Amino acid sequence: MSLAAVLARLDRDLDTNARRLFDWLAIPSISTDRAYAGDVRRAAAHLVDDLRSMGFEAAARPTPGHPVVVGHRRRPGRPHVLFYGHYDVQPVDPLELWTNPPFEPRIVEIEPGRKAIVARGAADDKGQIMTFLEACRATIAETGDLPISLTVLVEGEEENGSINLPAFVEANRAELQADLALVCDTGMWDRGRPQITSSLRGLLYEEIIVRAADRDLHSGHFGGTAQNPIHILARIIASLHDAGGRVAVPHFYEGVHETGANRLAQWEALGLTEADFLGTVGLKFAAGEKDRTLIEKIQARPTCDCNGIWGGYTGEGTKTVIPGEARAKVSFRLVHDQDPQAIQQNFRAFVAAQIPPDCSVEFIGYKGSRAVQVREDSPELRKAVAALKEEWGVEPVVLGHGGSIPIVGDFKRVLDLDALLIGWGLDDDRIHSPNEKYDLANFHKGQRSWARIIDALGT
Repeated sequence: MSLAAVLARLDRDLDTNARRLFDWLAIPSISTDRAYAGDVRRAAAHLVDDLRSMGFEAAARPTPGHPVVVGHRRRPGRPHVLFYGHYDVQPVDPLELWTNPPFEPRIVEIEPGRKAIVARGAADDKGQIMTFLEACRATIAETGDLPISLTVLVEGEEENGSINLPAFVEANRAELQADLALVCDTGMWDRGRPQITSSLRGLLYEEIIVRAADRDLHSGHFGGTAQNPIHILARIIASLHDAGGRVAVPHFYEGVHETGANRLAQWEALGLTEADFLGTVGLKFAAGEKDRTLIEKIQARPTCDCNGIWGGYTGEGTKTVIPGEARAKVSFRLVHDQDPQAIQQNFRAFVAAQIPPDCSVEFIGYKGSRAVQVREDSPELRKAVAALKEEWGVEPVVLGHGGSIPIVGDFKRVLDLDALLIGWGLDDDRIHSPNEKYDLANFHKGQRSWARIIDALGT
């Protein structure tokens, strides 16, 4: 009966919970603009006060940038969960496109029978954080405590690249140790079906500089005799994939695992077509590995892409030169147990082997990250799936995310924590855009869902 009482309280207190969110949304915690540094600190202090009102030991902890809020409600012997979110928000420009002032939150009816909270930060990420905290508040009020030991970690620089959080996690690893991480900065499959993001692809990013002559050359005088770095680089980029769409870098697929038949069948049952996925961007046919399905390529296969290539003259009109150098940026999205360092070494050797004798190549490397994936047989994943199915009446979609969230990788690397990404955002929430919104129904159902997940994790 305890869970039923918690759910009933969340139904009863929806208006009160929304007003509490409004108070936080009214603080313009824009982390990328120094003019709002005081407001960012005020938003952190607001969260600290709220956590303390629920019996958490909480504080705004200093970093070289904006503070990190850490709160603990300890239950020794219980499963320990680390909950992550961010309280900073994006700038609001262009201001004239907002229907109402961005830091004066209000509920609007966006279509008949569908209401939403409109304000900067409503969906990204204050509203999502409060969805979780309201579930905690109701659970504590109705049962006297949480069934789990909980650490809340909320940063103020996510919209600024989380530049100080990895060092903070490293320096406080003993305090932040837990059994599982929950991340709320994500979304649903659609309005009626929740989603659990169970994996994130890793990332390797490289810049290549091919040099030949010591300056740009007259193509009439040197054409056909001097090496052209653009030609060299173009051949190298073309060689990165074979005729079947596979990445041709030696040993690239080491650490890539085959997806189980059951999971593949679940993905295929979603009915995602090339027209659905690519039609919105003006395309019709999927690229990549020819022997893999669309959904498998999105979810479980690694990629290699050229993100930019330049050299020589690119201005208006003509300038007939053979450039002295050409550059390209190449990124790899990694899955499963692929090792970014090994791939970097193999990629550089692959490129260097194609450089002509009187040319040179330089590489500029950027921070790489491993993929993060929760095991399919994870008991925490199973509990979360069951809890969401009970609330929504449908099986939640369990999918990977094609992008990379570096801090989740840091949780795994530093704290050895698996993470479940569960959130209530929608594709039309206009995050980072004017008139950002968060469906009121998702704010409500999300609270009920978190209450069920917290209850399940505590058993």
